[in-house]
Amino acid sequence: MKKKKRFKRQSGRLKLFLLILILAGVYYYVTIPAINIHSGGFWLLILMVLAISLLVSGGKTVLTLSDLGELKEHIKSKRSLKLIFFAMLAVCAVYGIGSILSSPIINANKYQKLLEPETGDFAEDIQQVSYSQIPLLDKESAELLGNRKMGSMVDMVSQFEVSSLYSQINYKGRPVRVTPLVYASPVKWFTNQKKGIPAYITIDMATQNTELVKIPQGIKYSESEYFNRNIYRHLRFHYPTYMFDQLSFEIDEEGTPYWICPVKKFTIGLFGGQTIGRVVLCNAVTGECESMDVEDCPSWVDRVYPADLLVELYDYHGTLKNGFINSVLGQKGCLQTTEGYNYLAQDDDVWVYTGVTSVSGDRSNVGFVLMNQRTKETRYYEVAGAEEFSAMDSAEGQVQNLGYRATFPLLLNISGEPTYFIALKDNAGLVKKYAMVNIQKYQNVAIGDTVAACEKLYVKMLRDSGDTTVSEGSFEKAQGTIRRIAQGVVDGNTHFYIVLDNSELIFDVPLVEYMEIIKYEEGDSVFFTYVPGDPVCTVVALGE
Repeated sequence: MKKKKRFKRQSGRLKLFLLILILAGVYYYVTIPAINIHSGGFWLLILMVLAISLLVSGGKTVLTLSDLGELKEHIKSKRSLKLIFFAMLAVCAVYGIGSILSSPIINANKYQKLLEPETGDFAEDIQQVSYSQIPLLDKESAELLGNRKMGSMVDMVSQFEVSSLYSQINYKGRPVRVTPLVYASPVKWFTNQKKGIPAYITIDMATQNTELVKIPQGIKYSESEYFNRNIYRHLRFHYPTYMFDQLSFEIDEEGTPYWICPVKKFTIGLFGGQTIGRVVLCNAVTGECESMDVEDCPSWVDRVYPADLLVELYDYHGTLKNGFINSVLGQKGCLQTTEGYNYLAQDDDVWVYTGVTSVSGDRSNVGFVLMNQRTKETRYYEVAGAEEFSAMDSAEGQVQNLGYRATFPLLLNISGEPTYFIALKDNAGLVKKYAMVNIQKYQNVAIGDTVAACEKLYVKMLRDSGDTTVSEGSFEKAQGTIRRIAQGVVDGNTHFYIVLDNSELIFDVPLVEYMEIIKYEEGDSVFFTYVPGDPVCTVVALGE
C-alpha cells in the first residue's frame, strides 16, 4: 500500500515536472529570449517558469482560493511552494537592483565615455561629391518606387509584398536601398515556402533606378517565415546566448543577400552601457551563419551599429559630461543631437549624419557629427549655424505656393561651404525640386528642378553674396580653343554647351547669365572659371 502511494506521488511529481517543462518550452519557442544574464527576456523567462511551477504545484487548491490571506497561509504550509515564492522575489530583486546599478544615474562617467568623437576638419574630411553619390531620395520615396515596381510584376504581386526594411547601403560605390519581398499572407507562405522568396528590390538613391533582382534558389530565411526558418528563431537556435540588435538586410558585391545581425554587448553592470561586441552574417538563401568580431567584419557590410544606437551613444557623451544631476537640472555645457538623422556615403561606408545643438532647443546648431555604421568611428565638426528644421522651413518657404514638403537634410560640401541639401516632395511623396541652404546664413536658399540647376544657382548666390566667402579652391579654370559649340533649352532657358580642343569636359554656359557667349564661334579662344562636374561643368565666370 505504501509502495503504491509512493509510486503515485512520484508519478504525480514527474507529470508536474513534464508539464512545467512543456509550458516553458512553448514559451521559449514563441518568445526566443537569449539565455544570458544581461537579457531582460532571460529573467522574465525564469520568472514565468517559477510562476507556472507555483500554479501547477499548488494544484486546484491555489486556483480556487479567493482570499489573499488564505493564499499566504497555503504557501507557508508547503515547503516547495515557499521556496518557489521566495525564488520569484529573489529574481525580481536581482532584476530591479541590477537595473538601478546599471543606470546612468550611478554610472554617468562610464556612459559618457561609451563614444569618443574625434574633432574633424570640414574642408578636408568632407569632399565635394559627384551627383552620382548624393542620395536624392528618403526612405518614404524609396517605398513608393519599390511598391510601384512590385505592382508591375504580374507573376509575383498576388503572392508577395515588399518589406518595409529598405536598408541603405553603399553598393559598388553608389548609395542604394535594398529590401526583400515578404509573403503576402500565411496562406501565401504555405503555398510558396518550399521555393522561398524569389527576389529582392534595389533602388539607386541617386538615379532612382529601381530593379527587382531574382534569386533562383529563393530566400529561405527571412522575417516573414514561420517556425524554424524565421530568421530570429534560426539565429536563436544557432546562438542561444547572443542578444541581437536590429537586423538589416544587405547584399555583398556579387549581389548575394545577407542578414547582418549585430550582437549586443553590455559594458556597465547587468543591463547598461549597450554597444555592439560581435556581428553575425547569415546567408539569406542557405541560412549559413558566421560569427565574428566587429573589427573583422568585411568592408562590404555597411550597417553593424544601428543609427538609433549611435545617436543614443552620442547623446550620452554630450549630456553627461558634467554628471547626471547637471544633465537634469543645471544642464551646463550639455549638448544633444537634433531630432532626426540622414545617411551619407563616404569612404565606401555609410555614415549617420545629425546635427548637434544645446539642450535648450534654441533652433540652432553648434556643429554636427558623422558616425560610421560599420566601425563606430565618430567625427565632430564645429560648424555653427541653422538647425536642420529651420533650414527645412526656409526651403519650404521658397515653394510655399506649391505646398512641397522638405525631407531631412544631407550635409554637403558645396564650393567649400557647409550646405544643407534638401529634396522637396509633393503630397504624393514624389521628389519635385531640390534645395541648397547655407548653414550659417540659412536665408540663402537656392531651388532647382535638378541637382545641377540647384547647385548652379547656389554657387552663383554664394559668389554674389557679400556675406559669404566661397573657397577659391572649389573652382577651376580652363582656357582653349572651342572645338564644338551647341545650344539646348533647359527648363525654358537657353544654354550653350562648349567642348574645348584640349579637354573632353563639357562646359555649360547659361545664356541668361552670360549674354556675351553668343559672340563666340568654333575656333575662337575662350577662358572659363567653372565648378567641376562629371562630365558637365558649370561655368561661373566667362573671361579672365
